[in-house]
Amino acid sequence: MARSINQVILLGRLTRDPEQRSTSSGKTIATFSIAVDRATQDDTADFFEITAWEKLAELVMQYLSKGRRVLVQGRLRQDSWDDKETGKKRSSVGVTATDVTFLDGPSDGARPSSSAPSGSNSGSSKKTEDVVIEDIDDKPIDLSEIPF
Repeated sequence: MARSINQVILLGRLTRDPEQRSTSSGKTIATFSIAVDRATQDDTADFFEITAWEKLAELVMQYLSKGRRVLVQGRLRQDSWDDKETGKKRSSVGVTATDVTFLDGPSDGARPSSSAPSGSNSGSSKKTEDVVIEDIDDKPIDLSEIPF
């Protein structure tokens, strides 16, 4: 019997600034929406509601804003509820993020775009340092120089 897999990878731009809230037990939650362009010529996009939890949510709130590009990895979840006005059953599909990679630098220029951190749910407290990439030449790579 095959195992079930629930994994999604999305690359898009934030359609609004992230919003933060906390659960009754004190866990931080950040929600944001991204637009993912379709590969067609008609300039359409698909929109996805993303939820990040705890440390990842804190990083999202610190580094992301409307218009920034992100790569989101996570799992799909379906929420169901009864509409209070009509009494009808409603549902929506969203993404619970397990990792968010920040692809653009902030618009104010405070941090170079090549050093934008990648958020992670692992809880590690390593500090990221600014990395500046020098000129890269087009010489072939000598595989014998790779240490592994």
